[in-house]
Amino acid sequence: MSDGDRRPVTDAMLETWQADGEGRFGEWGFARCLTDADGRYRLSTVKPGSVPAADGTPQAPHIDVSVFARGLLQRLVTRIYFPDEAEANDADPVLSSIADPVARASLVAAAVDGDLRFDVRLQGDEETAFFAF
Repeated sequence: MSDGDRRPVTDAMLETWQADGEGRFGEWGFARCLTDADGRYRLSTVKPGSVPAADGTPQAPHIDVSVFARGLLQRLVTRIYFPDEAEANDADPVLSSIADPVARASLVAAAVDGDLRFDVRLQGDEETAFFAF
């Protein structure tokens, strides 16, 4: 995690919530992780299944993320989408509601050496898209 000047945010907590692989929510889908001295965090989980939106349309598999850190007056809310779900991502009602393609792309994790990487940037040119709640 970094601020707009690429300085790591070393005292943040990320809270995640997700469905299981079948698209069902349960107690196990909640996690918290702290950033380290380099602003890094690690989350190990299963890939969630698709869940319906409020209107019943399917959402692409995703992980809901809340960011808490010193200096933030309220939590920041975002999502992590999966790079191998291009068709589902294009149809996702939340992701497709973001008009700016750069902001939309900031919510899709990158495949790196068999893992996924999702950088949270609090501000600047590559700022992660955050949602009002």
